[in-house]
Amino acid sequence: MHHVEVFVLAAAAVLVAAFSRRRGWPAPLVVVAIALVVSLVPGVPRYEVEPELLLDFVLPPLLYSAALSSSYRDFRAQLNSITRLGVGLVLVTALAVAWVFSLLDDVSFAAALVLGAVVAPPDAVAAAAVGRRLGLPRRVMTLLSGESLINDATSLTLYKVALAGVASGAWALGAGLATFAIAVLAGVGIGLVLALVVHQVRLRLDDPVVASAIGLMTPFAAYWGAEAVAGSGVLAVVAAGLYLGHTSPRAGYATRLFEEPIWSTLDLVLESFTFALIGVQLPWVIRDVVDSDQGFAHGLTVSLVVLLVALLVRPVYVFATAWFDNIRLPGSHRPERDALTGRESAVVSWAGMRGVVTLAAAAAIPATMEGAPFEHRATIQLAAYTVALGTLLLQGMTLPWVITRLGVGSDQEEADDARQEAAMRVATGEAVQDYVERQRPRLAQKLGDEKAQEVVERLSAAWGARAAAAAVMLDPDSAGELGVDLEAVREATAARGLGVLASAGKSSADAGRRLQSVRREVIAAQREVLMQHRDAGDLDEAVMRRMMRELDLEEEALASSWVSRLRD
Repeated sequence: MHHVEVFVLAAAAVLVAAFSRRRGWPAPLVVVAIALVVSLVPGVPRYEVEPELLLDFVLPPLLYSAALSSSYRDFRAQLNSITRLGVGLVLVTALAVAWVFSLLDDVSFAAALVLGAVVAPPDAVAAAAVGRRLGLPRRVMTLLSGESLINDATSLTLYKVALAGVASGAWALGAGLATFAIAVLAGVGIGLVLALVVHQVRLRLDDPVVASAIGLMTPFAAYWGAEAVAGSGVLAVVAAGLYLGHTSPRAGYATRLFEEPIWSTLDLVLESFTFALIGVQLPWVIRDVVDSDQGFAHGLTVSLVVLLVALLVRPVYVFATAWFDNIRLPGSHRPERDALTGRESAVVSWAGMRGVVTLAAAAAIPATMEGAPFEHRATIQLAAYTVALGTLLLQGMTLPWVITRLGVGSDQEEADDARQEAAMRVATGEAVQDYVERQRPRLAQKLGDEKAQEVVERLSAAWGARAAAAAVMLDPDSAGELGVDLEAVREATAARGLGVLASAGKSSADAGRRLQSVRREVIAAQREVLMQHRDAGDLDEAVMRRMMRELDLEEEALASSWVSRLRD
């Protein structure tokens, strides 16, 4: 395929996605639907993209971006559920599909398992888009995103084992388990080692452009490095992304502000292109089946049955294995409040849309194995595309109705977040007051004891009032608990206290620089409090990141201020 055609498809997909986002529609579903319609127009070329392009260049950044934005603590809290879906459900779905396919067609179990591995892993992109718009609880969103992070590794490893079985003509369970174990250990190990190195480099860089460039290269280095030693590239990328996302507050504020829009933009382009590719390729896959020995009627029958199996296995498995969440796995830490309710489990059971991995793996099925044609390849590819499109359209279009009908929302979670943030505002205010108190001896040397006392009192009162005001506005019910006098809060301003400190200098330039230095140290103290509470488990990652971004923007404003351009 010519590179211009690829660009046109990507550009058109981004435009459709942009229009969908503006209208509040689920962009992945709209992109697939419009691409499918366009593919039926006479003269539209056949889009044949090398599967390596999707597996080696599209999948790693998408996984890495999702891992960066995921919470390591929430991932650990949902480890039981993520494991039973990301590993157990993939294996059960793959085996069920392989068994049904082998009954419907005269095909070896290894070849049937190839199809099972291809259609087994759901993609959370479409589900996450719907969930964010309708306000799904964070634990449900964490489960869906965590499942999509590790189920790709399970399915692709099973896919390789099945292809090896087709090539050798024998299915060896022991060899498959050994391959899976090596993939997990090597993949996670390489991902963590690389993440440690990148983190240390990131801490020593003061250039956000260079740090962001290193971040862009990290998922490819993790994926290709792990695949080179028979490890799971997917798990390497996920491990690296989770670690670097968890430790990002230790990096420079400019790096975080640079990376967020970069990854959001890249996600939009890659996701839009992938879903458009699913839509435009289906008619050509159908033509391949028509030209094959199996025939279209038979291929369509197999495809629809496989779609039905994929749709039914997920809800049955989700509810049948709910007890597994009560088992403590090594490394898991699941508070009781994070257990899914029956209604939330129903939503999860219907959020099984397939995406990039199904498309890439289906396209990557070789035409020949050991010199012989791959048995039923056209039928397998048609079934894979049918499952991808069928789940996107059936489940994707009805998922909003399911969520609304079941009344699954995050109102209580939003109230909990408000209480957490209110408490953190008070805690960061106290941290600033402690910092100001520690400056008393230095201020006394420069200003004298009386003036230093005045500065400390005004700064402490101003920051305390500012924190209390924010806490009460976020959670009005906390006013009594905090003992806040709202009238006094309205009269107190942080600028008044900082103005006293600034006026203590000999020149305006000196005062400005002194004021900026104090504000930076205050921001650093507030960040440290947020990270301590996050690590202690009493501050949710989402709340911490929201408050951290506020501090980052405040420090960026300092760096962009006219004061920073003053010279001695």
